[in-house]
Amino acid sequence: MIEAFEPLFMQRALWAGLLAVVATSLIGTWVVLRGLAFLGDALAHGVIPGIALATLIGFSPVVGALLAAAVMAGLVTLVSSRSTVREDTGIGLLFVGMLSLGIVIVSKARSFATEVSSLLFGDILGVTSDDIALQLVVTALVVGISILAYRPFLALTFNPMKAETLGLRPRLAHLVMMVLLALSIVASFQAVGTLLVFGLIVGPPATASLVTRRIPVMMIISMLFGAVAVVAGLTISFHAGTAGGATMAGLSVAQFFLVLLMVEIAGLAKRPNSGNGASKSEAEGSNLTTESDRGIHSIS
Repeated sequence: MIEAFEPLFMQRALWAGLLAVVATSLIGTWVVLRGLAFLGDALAHGVIPGIALATLIGFSPVVGALLAAAVMAGLVTLVSSRSTVREDTGIGLLFVGMLSLGIVIVSKARSFATEVSSLLFGDILGVTSDDIALQLVVTALVVGISILAYRPFLALTFNPMKAETLGLRPRLAHLVMMVLLALSIVASFQAVGTLLVFGLIVGPPATASLVTRRIPVMMIISMLFGAVAVVAGLTISFHAGTAGGATMAGLSVAQFFLVLLMVEIAGLAKRPNSGNGASKSEAEGSNLTTESDRGIHSIS
């Protein structure tokens, strides 16, 4: 396995994948806990027009992605607050609209097939040192803001009404969370592409949620699962000649079902002690709420 990471381009790919995992695990934990998977998926695809236009014109794709993410988030808020259409319906329409617009823009490029493939699926083996430096800066921002905004995020996730009464400004916390989600997507699209970055945002955090109910631990375990998917995915890609980004994203999803199966088997093994098992399950299920209450009360 070690020989797979001897080439310099594989070492850069490894660093890019690991940095993407750190950013996506932190924000992905909140996405999973708040049930925002569909919004995260839509936002991941919503950056495509900005990246495509930036590539076509010749300026930074990162700037284009950030602008597109801001437009997408603003439109979602507008549709959900100013119309009778349900929020998920508005998100679905914007999802398809932004994706279509992105493909239309890319179709103006001479190398249409190549541009679309790179945009949707990434090119982790083509990551440069400048890309990694930018990823490092964005990941540091995501980590720093996540630490500072931990308690507002906690209150927003479990008790937004109480957060409002305590002056924690849940609407601002939601906006900051969307900004972090956009930054994580922007920092990761070069590695796994806009189509597959959603796998890292949801896959490892969802898997971690199966084995722990404490949020900080969930984030750390998510990073570990994500790191395994990156290392294993790149190794398989190197030896089998598969697409690196797709292999990593696919493994992150496979991890979820493997851990789910193991949890179910462990649950069946404990079924004779169903009374004790139920009590333990109830106690674990209340950990998130208890942690939320502690976080909110410590602020008040």
